[in-house]
Amino acid sequence: MDHKSEFDFTGRRIVVTGAASGIGRAVAEFVAERGAMVGLIDVNPEGVEQVARLTGGHAVTLDLARSDAIPPAIAALAERLGGIDGIVNSAGLGRTSPTREMTIAEWNLMLGINLTAPFLIVQAALPWLLESTGASVVNIASGVGLRPTGPGGSAYAASKAGLMGLTRALAMEFAPKIRVNSVCPGFVRTPMNAFILDDPNASTAFLANYPLRRAAEPIEVAGLIAFLLSDMGSYITGATYAADGGRTMH
Repeated sequence: MDHKSEFDFTGRRIVVTGAASGIGRAVAEFVAERGAMVGLIDVNPEGVEQVARLTGGHAVTLDLARSDAIPPAIAALAERLGGIDGIVNSAGLGRTSPTREMTIAEWNLMLGINLTAPFLIVQAALPWLLESTGASVVNIASGVGLRPTGPGGSAYAASKAGLMGLTRALAMEFAPKIRVNSVCPGFVRTPMNAFILDDPNASTAFLANYPLRRAAEPIEVAGLIAFLLSDMGSYITGATYAADGGRTMH
């Protein structure tokens, strides 16, 4: 079966953060293969340039902790793409730190990348999104924002739960012009999870919490994101979808 026929992104202009690897890269490749023009943002210059070559996209190297650099980066991509029809906020920082030991700098960095940056990206893109027909934003939250996995994740859980709240608020504010939804992945084979995946004992113990008993491939989450970006998801906004192998069962 030709899965490319299931979605048509011909002429659509999609900006993807965290595009050098993992879910962000899978989304960028998925929509580009189906006709989209992609703007790619990542802190990894070699990785994001490689994805740009593969997709024919436009790459911007950017540390999302630098909030002042976000608006000009979005403006530059909008100029190169000729506008913006969709955004996927996939970039994220995942670290654990016991609450007793966490510094305010660690807390601010986590919320800055996982929550503030998506807000600033959408804010900067609004002039183009509001001009688009069928504009869509997908924020990549986490199953941890629905149900924490263990101690040490207070900042990460708070940032991802906050991103879901931001999603609903933006969906309410900008309907009917812009649809805004969030996706909560579970345990996915990404570089961020390599420290667990590379340890068979840790991986087995971790996956015991997942009814499907396995990690997801990035493409499995990318398909859901693409659905929400596409016209097939045109009646969905303000929603949160768990793609987590059943762990949260909500």
